Amino acid sequence: MTTVPDSDTEPPTVRPATRSDLLAVHRIESAAFPQPWPFSAFESYVGEPGFLVAVDERHDEPELLGYVVADTVPNHGTPLGHVKDLAVEEAYRGQGIGRRLLRRAIDVLEDAGTGSVKLEVRVGNTAARSLYRSFGFEHRRTIPNYYGNGEDALVMIRALDDG
Repeated sequence: MTTVPDSDTEPPTVRPATRSDLLAVHRIESAAFPQPWPFSAFESYVGEPGFLVAVDERHDEPELLGYVVADTVPNHGTPLGHVKDLAVEEAYRGQGIGRRLLRRAIDVLEDAGTGSVKLEVRVGNTAARSLYRSFGFEHRRTIPNYYGNGEDALVMIRALDDG
């Protein structure tokens, strides 16, 4: 699999996820979320253009720092992008890795011809909400009791029509 070119010169490298990344992805997922995705969910996205990982390759053993899962769904003739999952290893949060992953995922969705991108975020996840707002995502509706613990989700959308 080829590496997605990264316009930034500083690590980490953002590239498509491979099967060998799955254990590290699932470990980050399990640490980041109270109701983590099952391992099999990540397996089903291997090879999809919107499943990307951020890797620090400066060491003998490259270190996976975070990941994003995004795809498209049909939507009245123009695909709708959906950022399904995004997480960064706790020790590396606040260093722009989530920002780089989200930017690359949006690029992939834009290349796929989407008119807009949606995502769901926990009401209580203020860091993620702030990141998404900085990318132009706007709160469109709230889904009560979306998460297994009863927490509401905010549905946020960003139009891509005007870049």
